[in-house]
Amino acid sequence: MRLTISEFARVVGLAPSALRFYDDCGLLPPAFVDAANGYRYYDRSQQTRARLLRDLREIDLPLPEVRIALDADPADVADLVRSHLRTLEAKSTATREAATRLLTQLLSHQTTAALGGPELASAIRQVSPTAAATAEYPGLDCVLIEFSPDEITFVATDRYRLAVRTVRPVEFGGVAGRVLVRADELAQVSRWAAAGDVVRVEVDGGLVLVRGDESRELAVVDAEYPAYQQILDGLTPPVCRVVVDRVQLLDALVGRDVVAFDIDSGSLSIGDEVKLDAIGSGAVRVGLTASMLAAALETSVGPDVLLEICEPARPVVVRSADQGTFTTLVMPVRLDG
Repeated sequence: MRLTISEFARVVGLAPSALRFYDDCGLLPPAFVDAANGYRYYDRSQQTRARLLRDLREIDLPLPEVRIALDADPADVADLVRSHLRTLEAKSTATREAATRLLTQLLSHQTTAALGGPELASAIRQVSPTAAATAEYPGLDCVLIEFSPDEITFVATDRYRLAVRTVRPVEFGGVAGRVLVRADELAQVSRWAAAGDVVRVEVDGGLVLVRGDESRELAVVDAEYPAYQQILDGLTPPVCRVVVDRVQLLDALVGRDVVAFDIDSGSLSIGDEVKLDAIGSGAVRVGLTASMLAAALETSVGPDVLLEICEPARPVVVRSADQGTFTTLVMPVRLDG
């Protein structure tokens, strides 16, 4: 008996959007896809694989290791899970120690967030290059940092690209808020932040990063910033979603200016010269500036990248297949003819 994607999602405890993503990644393709309307249907025999996939992702096992585990022997999967748990336990110990230090130092009028040092550094490296290179447009040469108990959001845009990365805080104190800091100044502390297990971020007039006994202070900029969330909320559902090898796509852009992408569920073509294997759904033709897309790919992580296209005149969404907390929007360009 075939189940619709909604029915199967309820049975196995996965959201329909997650099932679509795992289909795009080739981890859990549906048993049948209606050629007329694209509806996905699943077989009850797929429940065991789906639940294993759900449980592996719930313990934050990285996607490449999940790919291996789904087709491995139970004993090998158990070894993989034990190794992952040891890593999580070590991180948890470091987190508790850092949280204890934070609780003795926090001031009630400060907004303070404790972030993993490598995660903070990764967010800075991914978002900062998207900020405008000059101060011609006030505020766009900055990174917007939004603070809330659930997540810290880093945002940058140069009007042609928009990069957004979220990081879950280890600890949060004070009230939610937002600050603007110069992208170049923030980028300079990336390597320093990466060297700490936990970095405390304090907002109290300025922005102070504290790593152990060391600190770095950054000036806060007073400027308006675009309502980026409206842009994200305004995106229509994609007509085409494909997963493609990130490095191969990046290599294919070298030496090019404006490129025409012809995408279908099985391939991604650039002009008549390059054809890359792709996994996904839908078909579309869209034009992009090679340097813009290359910059988004360079700041992504993992072997694969997910491209989502609403229509040729709308921003192309570039997501890391391994890191769903990082998203880049790249504006398309008009193609001749």
